[in-house]
Amino acid sequence: MTLAGAGGTLVLARRLLAVGRAAGRRTEAGGVRFVALFLATLVLGLGLGSLVAVHAVYAGKEERRAARTPVVAADGARERVADATAWFSRYDSLAGERQFAVVYLAPHRGDAPLPPGLDRWPEPGEVFLSPELRRAGAGEDIDHRYGRLAGTIGEEGLDEPSEWLAYVRPRDGLRADRGVEVASGFGPSAGGGLRGGDFGMGRSNDKSEWMFQAVVLGLFVLPAVVLLVVAARTGAHTRDRRTALVAALGGRRLDRALIAVGEGGPAAVLGAVIGAAAVGAAVLRDLRIPHTDYILSSSHLRAYGWTAAVLAPLAALLIVLAAVVLADLAPRRGASGTRPRRASRSAWLPRLAALCPLWILLAVYGPGFAPAPPLRMLASWVGIAGTVLTLPAALATVIAKAGDLLARRARVHHLPGTLVAGRRSSAHPGATARLVAGVSTALIVFMQAVAWQGIFGSDADEAQQAMDRMDRSTVSVGIGGDASASAVAAFTARVPETEAVLLTLPSDSKRRYVTLYGDCSALTALRLPCPARETRVGALPEDSRLFELFRWTSYGYSPLLIRRADTAVLTEHAAAADAEQPVLALVRPDGQPLSVPALKRLSHEVFPSGAAVSAPGGVSGGAANRDQGRWSALFGMVGIAVLAMTAGLSAMAEFLRQGRALAPLSVLTGGLRVFRTSAAWAVLAPLAFAGTVGVAVAAALAAPITSSGESYVSGGLILSATGVVLVVSVVLWAWASRVAVRQARAWRPSGD
Repeated sequence: MTLAGAGGTLVLARRLLAVGRAAGRRTEAGGVRFVALFLATLVLGLGLGSLVAVHAVYAGKEERRAARTPVVAADGARERVADATAWFSRYDSLAGERQFAVVYLAPHRGDAPLPPGLDRWPEPGEVFLSPELRRAGAGEDIDHRYGRLAGTIGEEGLDEPSEWLAYVRPRDGLRADRGVEVASGFGPSAGGGLRGGDFGMGRSNDKSEWMFQAVVLGLFVLPAVVLLVVAARTGAHTRDRRTALVAALGGRRLDRALIAVGEGGPAAVLGAVIGAAAVGAAVLRDLRIPHTDYILSSSHLRAYGWTAAVLAPLAALLIVLAAVVLADLAPRRGASGTRPRRASRSAWLPRLAALCPLWILLAVYGPGFAPAPPLRMLASWVGIAGTVLTLPAALATVIAKAGDLLARRARVHHLPGTLVAGRRSSAHPGATARLVAGVSTALIVFMQAVAWQGIFGSDADEAQQAMDRMDRSTVSVGIGGDASASAVAAFTARVPETEAVLLTLPSDSKRRYVTLYGDCSALTALRLPCPARETRVGALPEDSRLFELFRWTSYGYSPLLIRRADTAVLTEHAAAADAEQPVLALVRPDGQPLSVPALKRLSHEVFPSGAAVSAPGGVSGGAANRDQGRWSALFGMVGIAVLAMTAGLSAMAEFLRQGRALAPLSVLTGGLRVFRTSAAWAVLAPLAFAGTVGVAVAAALAAPITSSGESYVSGGLILSATGVVLVVSVVLWAWASRVAVRQARAWRPSGD
């Protein structure tokens, strides 16, 4: 090719791109398509960036955990370690929250190494806390629970900014005896030796990376793809005619592709630029994610973030442009030819809609009649699948019937706008079904995901119910091996309004019974006999506070041996080294609640390394599942908003395609109200109806899953999901009304 030929090709390409830009501004739905492509590129770019961010966070957390993992010396090599740190860890929790690690450490020998995040050794009786633990525990005075606050743990010592972690140096130091490890260093740089476990609770609280990636794909990226498909075909009627004209004039596929890129490119580029700016902001500074209260670490993202900030929006841009070109170049049935098409092919809708109530009844009540668990599950899933397939048809049929009634009322009262809207809704139920299908399906899937997440977090709900039943008038205190009898006596003396009993398991694991020590006043408060000598009790009263205490400890429903003991005997047994798993139970006879945070602080003031204080059900692994369920709710809301926007933009584009046909009505009716009414029935009514009815049906389908306990499908969640759809529908209705009115004002008679 000559230079002149290459220059001519570039000039032609620029002209074709300019033709596309001009065509995009002049079509009826040009503005709608611009917004749709912009949002599709932005959401898709953020979705792809989120996939990279999830991997970056998981990789960064593993790197931080490895860096603070202690290199533990073998038992025979402890004395040969020149510089060593003594440490052991326990777990604690805030009220109703997940557990976190409390690491007790002290210099053992020589220049004892410090874990990452500490710039100096805390003084005896001092504590370093992570910033988020300080913030979350401010209501429980966490700053003074373990001793004097020395400062906060640095970022390099936490696997992520949201981590809760405490480093405590006991007042009396640590001896390298039972339960205490000796570390020669921390992380891979410390060299050989046996590695101990990670200090934090991250691995036990985290789900697998692929599970989080699946949530992002299903609830973020997939709705963005659906929006892209709709955006690519928005205003297709006019573009199909233009494509046919260009082909008739001899235009090549490349020429048509350049016109398509010129039309959709500006919106896609704008979405990619804003998406890159959003990802870049997350790389530059930590961001607190709404609803989850999670802090996204910018330091984790920097290893991959700049790549994500460039490649994710760029990939979204290329995908959107490819979709735009393919949508314009793909052959279309009906784009050519003179055969008239039927006005409606929706005769099947009423028959499909009639099946919808039956599927709902099967999903809600069918599992209750099934004899076996597999059949109950099968009945539920079959009913849900049938509802997903038939609910859009039911919604469209109801809207079509409402359109008939609306048209009759409009004829009686001489309301032209209402008449047009009613007749149009009645004549095109298939279009309405396609409009509401994505919203109704998204709501059902979202509620199912939240309901199943609630099952995994049911332990936390049961724990909270137990605490509510107990009124927190009973707590357990796990006594450590370094506690003395005088310390136990001092602890009970500083809680004078309670009665104390001691529960111990025998050292012989074959004899699975629990021995209870207490004086008569304490036994009476627990509704137990006060025998003169050891007595065995086969079963505890179910309404006894001790019953709940057993239920939420490792004792289970073990047989009980009661031994009457005064305070001196009780404290001696509590401090005895051979007592396995001793638990001191404090009971308020008057039923008033005990302050668990105050008792935790008191235990650290009295015992060298504190004590494990908790109310029945106060510690539960279900709290982590509950917290992770907030991510499902967050991404679900985003997905619903995107799909509602998708449906609304599709309806708006279809409505504006008829804008020129409606324009003469402004002359016949003497006003512009007809356009607002028509837009309300074309955009607002279907989306609002699908949102309200879809949420109600989705909540009903989720009810059997959580019928045995408290459901995460709460009233607030239902209102939020409904509100998202309603807000989107109102915004798009106002926009469609404004554009239609502007088209009507610009219309002039020209032989229409």
